[in-house]
Amino acid sequence: MKLTLRVWRQKNADAEGAMSTYEVDGISSDMSFLEMLDVLNEQLILAGEEPVAFDHDCREGICGACSLVINGEAHGPERTTTCQLHMRSFKDGDTIDIEPWRAAAFPVIKDLVVDRSAFDRIIQAGGYITAPTGSAPEAHATPVPKADADYAFEHAECIGCGACVAACPNGAAMLFTSAKVNHLNVLPQGAPERETRVLDMVAQMDAEGFGGCTLTGECATACPKGIPLMSITNMNKEWLRATRKVGKR
Repeated sequence: MKLTLRVWRQKNADAEGAMSTYEVDGISSDMSFLEMLDVLNEQLILAGEEPVAFDHDCREGICGACSLVINGEAHGPERTTTCQLHMRSFKDGDTIDIEPWRAAAFPVIKDLVVDRSAFDRIIQAGGYITAPTGSAPEAHATPVPKADADYAFEHAECIGCGACVAACPNGAAMLFTSAKVNHLNVLPQGAPERETRVLDMVAQMDAEGFGGCTLTGECATACPKGIPLMSITNMNKEWLRATRKVGKR
């Protein structure tokens, strides 16, 4: 395959960025999108040019590091992570636009790499439990109803990639925050901090400068792990419940 790549290049958060055009040839349809970018960077290095900076780690669809907007879509045309997107999703001769996540709360570090530490701070604001730790308890010591366990696992699948933010027209982080809140709040181990967790995490999310949620649903559509839109509704209920309970104290 021969492709034309229009890639966002930006030296740092303070510099102005622009799209640069490159031609790559000999791309196999079996390559992943990141392997295709590896080929581009090898070509640039051999030509004495600066390689394109992009984020990646496991390349197995687990870590969420591979954050790219491809042809205007978070992670590209398939509902998967960028590292699991294969070049068979494109055609010979295609022109592909490659940009970093589009969100004010995710400032560009360089080229296609953005700073997603805002997510870390949201988790730090309330993503913990005070359940005793130490020796492993008996597996059945704390009974958890299967429906609750399934619900917690569904939300724990969130890998924090940020596709929900990049896809949202408002740059909201509600789907990410709701996934982190819900998967802890539904379990008995997370019950002691149930109210403070949702209040603190939502407050931190707002403080980070993410946009407001208008439930357009683009976040859930782009999520490679299928976190449902209902997660946001459930978190809003948790937030209202916590607000009323705290107000009565």
